[in-house]
Amino acid sequence: MAGNKRKDEQRKQQKNPQLQHRKSLDAAADDESVSKKRSRGPKLHQGGEKLISSNLSSKILKEALSQQREIEQEAEEQNPTPFSSITENPSVVDEEEEDVDGFDGFSETQSLYDGGLQEIDEEDEKLLATFMSENAGPQMTLADVIIQKIKEKDAEVASEARPLPKLDSSVIDLYKGVGKLLSRYTNGKIPKAFKHIPHLQVWEDVLYLTEPENWSPNAMYQATRIFSSNLGVKGAQRFYNLVLLPRIREDIRKNKRLHFALYQSMKKSLYKPAAFFKGILFPLCQSGTCNLREAVIVGSIIQKVSIPPLHSSAALMKLAEMDYCGTTSYFIKLFLDKKYALPYRVLDAVVAHFMRFLTDERVMPVIWHQSLIAFVQRYKNELTKEDKDNLDRLIHHQKHHLVTPEILRELKNSRNRGEKEDDLMAMYILNKVN
Repeated sequence: MAGNKRKDEQRKQQKNPQLQHRKSLDAAADDESVSKKRSRGPKLHQGGEKLISSNLSSKILKEALSQQREIEQEAEEQNPTPFSSITENPSVVDEEEEDVDGFDGFSETQSLYDGGLQEIDEEDEKLLATFMSENAGPQMTLADVIIQKIKEKDAEVASEARPLPKLDSSVIDLYKGVGKLLSRYTNGKIPKAFKHIPHLQVWEDVLYLTEPENWSPNAMYQATRIFSSNLGVKGAQRFYNLVLLPRIREDIRKNKRLHFALYQSMKKSLYKPAAFFKGILFPLCQSGTCNLREAVIVGSIIQKVSIPPLHSSAALMKLAEMDYCGTTSYFIKLFLDKKYALPYRVLDAVVAHFMRFLTDERVMPVIWHQSLIAFVQRYKNELTKEDKDNLDRLIHHQKHHLVTPEILRELKNSRNRGEKEDDLMAMYILNKVN
């Protein structure tokens, strides 16, 4: 009997496949429900702490800290303290941190750089020295500036050899220790505390504590990389002018050469052209004491590094307008040799620069004549007829037996500003006929 019933059910299932399919779906749904129950996590009251992953909690913590810093910053802006920026985000460091820490130093074979000093003529160097200012004061350093600021605020420290800024004693001890490390630094990692200095409001005072005048050349290179990357143009300009430039001039004065690490520091500084010009080149020329040795070494950087035309044009115009120092002609020639398409305003300034010597009775150095012929050769077709007439009068007053004839020839065989090549050809034929 049981066997007959089983056979009847099998026949019914074969006759009604839809019923069989429905039963299989119901069974699958039951299995899925069971698996969901097994895999379902604990309820909120059973394990709330496990709901937030470690990554998410880290993000929440960072956001909370960020908001807290914003609140503190607003409070500091209302009630600023001298060293408030010391609590800035320590994760904000130099973009080149990895490269800075991976610095291997410079080899001993690269210890000194002369920039091509073998080309210097002693007689020309002596003649250039006559154009230097006799009343120029010493080069200002960061130490001079900070000491002056301290003495202005507190007359009691006037007798101290090296007065200290009014900062927390722990901060002073920290950065004096950093300074000792930098004085013997050769390669490897830079102290993290030093990398934070550019982000401080009183970075000049803190930098003064490290005694930059005692840094090793390799430390100066690393510092230039850090400060040029993390300071704006004005801040980088002050670092170049108060720290880097005095060190470069002192090294050239002592060794008659420049340490290769310091040369690379100066090269690195030119990657912020405006800061380089305002912090190194212009102060060097305006000092009135820049000699040919310094000009050749600093100028070699300008020769080798590609500078945006706008910055070069502005620098050339500034050099043309400032008070003349013999080596100024050397820098002017360097910019002219770059063969930029200069605006008319800059060309007019250079013409005015040379015309200032129309009534000068001094014997001009060879480099002055070389800068003039470089100007005429490069831009003769962009000068007005009036400019050429004035320059013609100038070179009849300021003569050089080799250079002057070449300048006259260049001026004669050139078209005027605004004229076309056809006009020059017609003038040439007319001169031949006459």
